[in-house]
Amino acid sequence: MACCGKTRAQLFGMGMGVTANGSSSTAIRRYSVQFEYVGRTAMTAIGAASGKRYRFDRPGAVITVDPRDRPSLAQVPGLRLV
Repeated sequence: MACCGKTRAQLFGMGMGVTANGSSSTAIRRYSVQFEYVGRTAMTAIGAASGKRYRFDRPGAVITVDPRDRPSLAQVPGLRLV
């Protein structure tokens, strides 16, 4: 008897709703990760895991990022985990 994995996802609260930009809506809400830009000008960072581009248009900008990109963005000078 094969399992499709839906029961496991329900047990762990991992809903698979997909938003317009392709991210999992439940995962973003449940595991939101935010970074603040503390540099002097604007900056664009690219998440190593997702390949998404994150645009910080001014100092103090706070952006919610894909949780998979947390380790790589934490290494970028000028970004601070909120």
